[in-house]
Amino acid sequence: MTHIETLASFLLEGDPDKAWTCIESYPKTARPDVYHHLITPAMRHIGHLWETNKITVADEHLATATCDFILSKLSFGIRKAPSADKAMFLCLDGEQHYLGLKMVDSLFREHGWETRYFGPDLPLEYALQTAEIWKPDVIGLSVSIVYHLPKLQQYAEALGNLPDKPNILVGGRLAGMYDLSRYGSGNTIILKDLPETEEWLLDYRTGGPQSGTITTPTSPPLYKS
Repeated sequence: MTHIETLASFLLEGDPDKAWTCIESYPKTARPDVYHHLITPAMRHIGHLWETNKITVADEHLATATCDFILSKLSFGIRKAPSADKAMFLCLDGEQHYLGLKMVDSLFREHGWETRYFGPDLPLEYALQTAEIWKPDVIGLSVSIVYHLPKLQQYAEALGNLPDKPNILVGGRLAGMYDLSRYGSGNTIILKDLPETEEWLLDYRTGGPQSGTITTPTSPPLYKS
């Protein structure tokens, strides 16, 4: 068994101790590498098992809850330098797939940002209220379900038009599969995965060219159904 398959099996067992031991034995020790090369593929493998009816919804929920615990343990005690940069992260109303977003929040904190992580299923009105008061520099949105894409456009436009004009970062399962550019606004950036997100963070800090796909009003459609 590969490390990925082993971790997936421990997550499906709901055994955080074995899962943690598996992570500790992984050759790559940097947190972003563990996120991108081990945990994300393990959860994708579990998702495939569910889609092919090899595990039940209960199995998938148990694995997700166990993975959530592991992510919290991995991010506990991140030491950051004082920073004026602020970011808030949320899933769209109705979106329940939040583990990737939690990894991104951890990555931003590791780079010294002050963050607020709201997890799954945050209605737009409450996101707007918080952003108006807290004034983040970046707002990260996660989308994983195709029929939520019109809602993504509503969020991106409303949040992007706040007086302080925060950068709107869009990620999630669909960001790596389709062109989401038509569902954003002028200050929306699509980030396909964690390495691209970290590259964007490094560019932001140095003031260099920022990676990611910046949306334009004339972008092509998502895909042909």
